[in-house]
Amino acid sequence: MDETESVTEQRKIIHVDMDAFYASVEQLDNPDLKGKPVAVGGSRERGVVAAASYEARKFGVRSAMPSTTAYQKCPSIIFVRPRFERYKEISNIIRSVFYDYTDLVEPLSLDEAFLDVTANKKGMPSATLIAKAIRADILEKTGLTASAGISVNKFLAKIASDYNKPNGMTLIGPEKVIEFLEQLNIEKFFGVGKVTAEKMKSLGIHNGADLKKWTEEKLKAHFGKAGGFYYRIIRGIDNRPVNPHRIRKSLGAENTFDYDLIELVDMKMALEPIAQTVMKRLDKAEAYGKTLTLKVKFKDFTQITRGKTSANPISSYDELINTSFELLEQISWSEFPEGVRLLGITSSNFENTEEKDPTPGMQLTINF
Repeated sequence: MDETESVTEQRKIIHVDMDAFYASVEQLDNPDLKGKPVAVGGSRERGVVAAASYEARKFGVRSAMPSTTAYQKCPSIIFVRPRFERYKEISNIIRSVFYDYTDLVEPLSLDEAFLDVTANKKGMPSATLIAKAIRADILEKTGLTASAGISVNKFLAKIASDYNKPNGMTLIGPEKVIEFLEQLNIEKFFGVGKVTAEKMKSLGIHNGADLKKWTEEKLKAHFGKAGGFYYRIIRGIDNRPVNPHRIRKSLGAENTFDYDLIELVDMKMALEPIAQTVMKRLDKAEAYGKTLTLKVKFKDFTQITRGKTSANPISSYDELINTSFELLEQISWSEFPEGVRLLGITSSNFENTEEKDPTPGMQLTINF
């Protein structure tokens, strides 16, 4: 098969996403938590929310939210400490279910993955029936529910899995792709963040139909290289293959403070919840880097970074926070303006990080 043929190869893609995974595991293991608003991570006094149950989400509690804000929104919220080893244990069970159906599994984190089931191990002709069977197997083996999206490419499958959560399944069949995208609100497009969505709305782009009216040149003029991506996705074009060996190149987190930090002890305290978030993201992605970078932005918006590369990946919270403190202490503070407005931590230098980005192509004629 030559390169042109591979671009037009038609696929059946499933995106499986566990429902409020961390919080659901805690409710599974502790029946007293079932039906109650639960936040994993942090405490009422400090830290950040790593995950929130659907009962907590009804009050507006979301992941990455400061714990104090979560408590203000939901005074009855129950905070529990994360147990990443337990989450990994259940994640391994879930992945074993995936591999019962296909070897083309691209994990995005502990609780979600893309699956290419075009040629599956069960010989099942319907991707919809496969997704249904996978969800049933996961429920039987773990007691947890999962949502699934089924479509002709990764972009559409990702959107579909979020369309009917929790414990739902959505098919965007080949014949429905364009119609579905044209009626979709612009903030629902995977890859369009809150800031970009607001900018698009200011330009009169409120849904897919509005987006489709724009030429690629005009989109690039307003959104840079991302304009080409937006031009393709509204036409259902995404030929990225499911990559079983996908590894992130970096993971990090940062926080802009309501007031400038002056004392080193205050900066160290501010770094702790940031480090907690980074560690959570590293554990979730099961990827650990050898290089740690500290980012500091001062009150006049001057920005510096300090980094350290270790012989082995930094895979524990203690090592991560201690290295961050070390980098912080290395800064010659007299050379910079007094007052820190932002701190950030990034882990990088993962092993085997090469990842190809193939040329996009259409794929809209397949039996689902």
